[in-house]
Parts: sequence; C-alpha cells; structure tokens
Amino acid sequence: HVQLVESGGGSVQVGGSLRLSCVASVDTIGRYCMGWFRQIPDKEREGIAGIESDGSTSYADSVKGRFTVSQGNDGNTLYLQMNGLKSEDTGMFYCAAESEPIGWVLGPLEYDNWGQGTQVTVS
Repeated sequence: HVQLVESGGGSVQVGGSLRLSCVASVDTIGRYCMGWFRQIPDKEREGIAGIESDGSTSYADSVKGRFTVSQGNDGNTLYLQMNGLKSEDTGMFYCAAESEPIGWVLGPLEYDNWGQGTQVTVS
C-alpha cells in the first residue's frame, strides 16, 4: 500500500497558475503508474493527467497545453503544473498510484492507492 499526500491547492484567479505536489511513501515512484484526478460534487472522478512507469504522459483534452505532469528529482514526488487556469478547472484534485500494469492511466478504476485530495478553486 502506498500513502500519498497532496498539497499546493488554493484559490486563484482565472488565467493564474498553481503547482500541485504529491509525495509518495516509497523510495521511487518511477516504477508506478501515477495520475492526477479531479472531482466536483455529484460528478465522477475524472482523469486529468497521468504518467506511466516508462515516463510516457497522458492528458485529458481539456487540459492539454496548459497542464504538465512530472516527477521530482527526489524520486518520490509527483507534480502537476497548472497554467492558464479556467473556472471549470475548479475541483478537488487527487493523486493516485498503481504498481500493477494498468490499461488506462487516466482511468480512476485502475488505481488502488489514493491521497486525501487538495482543493483548487478558480474564479
């Protein structure tokens, strides 16, 4: 079981930027598939960005060109750089990790390990 702790959320104006962090309780996240997910009330959790164990990344169409997922040099931190934020980006952002091969890095059902979330509000 991997413990994940997100941080970096907050309130920001439209067009602003935030960087979310997710610290994992492992020596290296390099062998995990990891993703960032967004959830708003009464809606299903939505895949935003993901990175696979080979380093390949995937993004939801709604964030392509604005968000970037990356791994930190410390080996156990995942980042989500969010630029050009829009009001529709508002939501609770969760980090997830999975050590098993998965079919779809942006699919929430693929993951067993989740953080507690960090709120992002864009207005």
